[in-house]
Amino acid sequence: MPVPRIVVIGASSGGLEALRTLVGSLPPDFQAPIAIVIHTAPESPSVLPQILQRAGRLPASQVSALTQLRAGHLYVAAPDTHLIVEPGRIKPTRGPKENRFRPAIDPLFRSAAQVYGPAAIGVILTGNLDDGSSGLWTIKRLGGTAIVQDPADAQFPAMPANALKTVAVDYRVPLADIAPLLVSLTAAPSESQERVVPDDIRIEVDIAMGDHPGDAGLEGIGTPSPYACPECHGVLLQMKDASLVRFRCHTGHAYSVDSLMADVDDKIDEALWNAIRALEEATLLMQGMAAQPPEAGSMPALGAVRARVRDTRLQSDALRKIALERERWRPKV
Repeated sequence: MPVPRIVVIGASSGGLEALRTLVGSLPPDFQAPIAIVIHTAPESPSVLPQILQRAGRLPASQVSALTQLRAGHLYVAAPDTHLIVEPGRIKPTRGPKENRFRPAIDPLFRSAAQVYGPAAIGVILTGNLDDGSSGLWTIKRLGGTAIVQDPADAQFPAMPANALKTVAVDYRVPLADIAPLLVSLTAAPSESQERVVPDDIRIEVDIAMGDHPGDAGLEGIGTPSPYACPECHGVLLQMKDASLVRFRCHTGHAYSVDSLMADVDDKIDEALWNAIRALEEATLLMQGMAAQPPEAGSMPALGAVRARVRDTRLQSDALRKIALERERWRPKV
């Protein structure tokens, strides 16, 4: 029995221009719905649907409630919400962040794989780090089609390059070739196949939908690691799949190795600058004390205060040098 197809697309840095190019090349009678996640800040204005609609000939809308899927329509994640696919429908959720983002690409791809199986087509475009690699691997695992923009053609090659390391993709193509490829792949519906969705996929989709991770069955698909979640400081469980090393905490936050290291780096930077601030405030306090003759016995001798000012400033300068050096070598995210 024929099954309609779905296309899911993930992008990050450089993704807006890539998406404009892609959707601008799609025909108005495109034969499948297209769901799109591009990494955005929670406070970002919701203008992506208007941009994509002006770029091409397909209608576009932001998913703000449970919505019926229609062929030839672009469905865009709203800021600070994941996109989750259900049979014939799509909806926003406020599940835990994955790979430091909400919306994240992996939840959309996993849910599309769970519902559509071989009829799901996943596309990874330009971006940094590796969100989408696990989700694209899930699409392939359930018989779907995996497409990755050629890293040599991407403005930011890390995301497609990481997907290629993780997934035996079906197509590695430049951006200009993706739209005609999608037209060809969606020209005919997929054939229905008997399949069983593995528990680990169902559990991670349920967590993205907002279910309690423990109730969903998280402990059955991960083992405790020695690492703490940078977001909530809970114990991170290492996931037991064969795609790539991943982690998820008891509150649901999920990380690849790259995204975990990026978040840990952020917390180190935050701690360094907090320490610098505290030292600078101590320096100002002691300088103010040294500038006014104190009442007898109310503070240490002036020479001791000046020595502390000097030492505190040296400590602050040393930490500032470390913090600035870290900013020079940290990878872009």
